[in-house]
Amino acid sequence: MRIGSALRRAAAISPTRTATTFTDRTHTWEKLADRVARLASALRTLGVERGDRVAILAYNSDSYLEAMYAAPWAGAIIVPINTRLAQPEVLHWLSDSGARTWLVGGEFISMAMSLRDKLLNVRDYVAVDALVPPQGWLAYEELVRDAQPIPEIDGTDNEPAAIFYTGGTTGQSKGVTLSHRNLLASALQTLAHVHWDHNDNYLHAAPMFHMADGLGTYAALLAAAQQTIVSRFTAPAVLDAIAEHHVTCTVAVPTMIDLLVHDPTAPEHDLSSFTSLVYGGSPIPEAVMEQALKVLPQTRLFQLYGQSEASPTLTVLGPEHHVFEGSAAGRTRSAGRATMGCEVQIMGSDDTVLPTGQVGEIVARGDNVMLGYWNQPETTTQTLRGGWLHTGDMGYLDEDGFLFVVDRAKDMIVTGGENVYSAEVENALMAHPAIAQAAAIGIPASQWGEQVHAVVVLHQGASASPADIIAHCRTLIARYKCPKSVEIRSEPLPQTGAGKYLKGVLREPYWRDVDRNVN
Repeated sequence: MRIGSALRRAAAISPTRTATTFTDRTHTWEKLADRVARLASALRTLGVERGDRVAILAYNSDSYLEAMYAAPWAGAIIVPINTRLAQPEVLHWLSDSGARTWLVGGEFISMAMSLRDKLLNVRDYVAVDALVPPQGWLAYEELVRDAQPIPEIDGTDNEPAAIFYTGGTTGQSKGVTLSHRNLLASALQTLAHVHWDHNDNYLHAAPMFHMADGLGTYAALLAAAQQTIVSRFTAPAVLDAIAEHHVTCTVAVPTMIDLLVHDPTAPEHDLSSFTSLVYGGSPIPEAVMEQALKVLPQTRLFQLYGQSEASPTLTVLGPEHHVFEGSAAGRTRSAGRATMGCEVQIMGSDDTVLPTGQVGEIVARGDNVMLGYWNQPETTTQTLRGGWLHTGDMGYLDEDGFLFVVDRAKDMIVTGGENVYSAEVENALMAHPAIAQAAAIGIPASQWGEQVHAVVVLHQGASASPADIIAHCRTLIARYKCPKSVEIRSEPLPQTGAGKYLKGVLREPYWRDVDRNVN
């Protein structure tokens, strides 16, 4: 099955039912399918061909959703860009992907204009929801209005449909290439557990560039569920949307849930329609889970564990195990069990399967596993060796198949549901003229799960304050990747004989009283 066939099915079974609601705009499934086919036609007229990349940098909107469906309809590959990135990172994503066409939200036009001379591969710029496009730009709504709808470009379900970028251990982001089959398989595997259907109303609360909401984008499509969209997450905006539009389900990260259930206005809203909350990106603190169960007693909680390379779901922990008493208790700190259609194992350093209860690397296989990393064949071969996705996470399976994640083999920090690789942060830190040594680690944070913490040593005679260092990083990398705290040491950082910093030694004081090494 291809994404286009899922859209045609939704339009066929629910032609006059509401498909999207955003601000004062509402489209039926029949209208959405028509707009997607028109946008695909416009892209083809601009010269977009099979396999070309179409990038989008914008806040959530119904136009964003149309682009997510239209690029694959045209035979192209959609490249969602993180709205939190610094300008050099946006440049890397666009250059690395070789995007031919760039759809840009009004808030990001000035950034796009400043990058234009450096982007030799981008030929067409499209202003999304901008009142007056810059000179030489195309207007999104005019493209859709003036184009004639075209049939979906024929192809197989194993062709690439999207590239979702994720952090890289070398300090550069990697493009996770996902096929039509990958994206829809993961959505189907998830639907088998959460049971959404055409009577549901899915809320796009998480950013649409994020693979967490990407799951909802394709699951809601397969279910022919209504999709309500808020441009950016705030707890009041989400609470208002649930109450006004009778939202039934969403996907969120624990940081969002924390803000939502602790919002003082939550009891004032009618949340009775909200029956399904799927979360992932990082484990949820038990205190937040308890508050969610209290504020949302009618809502079923589902924890998903996975990564972009798995489109993104590998395991699910259902509502029956979000309890603290009874025979089903004791599973809340697990990541659940493998989803239907996905196999999860634990392997040792020699890539052999380990016995139950033994800690090793979490590996998985299924139709949801990526095609590979964009233009990185060696890294792809290493990550998918033996036919298994090697996640880089460490964990164990208990006797009932529940997965417990205990640490990360990759040097990664998960903060607020976002992956941050320490090399990216350290590269930014080392660009500061006063810094001689730098290490970035994750430390516990009640709101974010983990926060980025920098430990630095200054050059002799140099000076810099923690505030100076953080401000410097913000000019180079996204704010969520920047250190929230900085420790300046006078002694050299501890190192191995090979010169690698002993991150475990640096982390240990912060994690000493925590019962697992990921928060």
